[in-house]
Amino acid sequence: MTVKLTVENAVQAKTEIEKLEAQGFTHDEIYIFAHDKDRSKHITDALDTESVGMKEQGLLDSMKNLTSSRGDELRTKMASVGLTVQEAEQYEKELDLGKLVLVAYKK
Repeated sequence: MTVKLTVENAVQAKTEIEKLEAQGFTHDEIYIFAHDKDRSKHITDALDTESVGMKEQGLLDSMKNLTSSRGDELRTKMASVGLTVQEAEQYEKELDLGKLVLVAYKK
């Protein structure tokens, strides 16, 4: 089960995360994406959500992201937590506009 949302800021993200928790998702199943790496890390840390790493992506995609553009990296990470390639492209465009993307993903 995958739930995808876009929000404007961390305050809205916190509200949506609380709703996702009420639906049965845990913090380990909720991912926040932002186009800026620092912003993404700060919000992920502040809201105690999961970051996409080798566990979700696998070794090869993790290594490939070391040399990829930020957009390519984000699309790969979003695809690794349940989005289709087309959805990842669509949500990456939302990130380009400064929005945050929340993905709640249960395998």
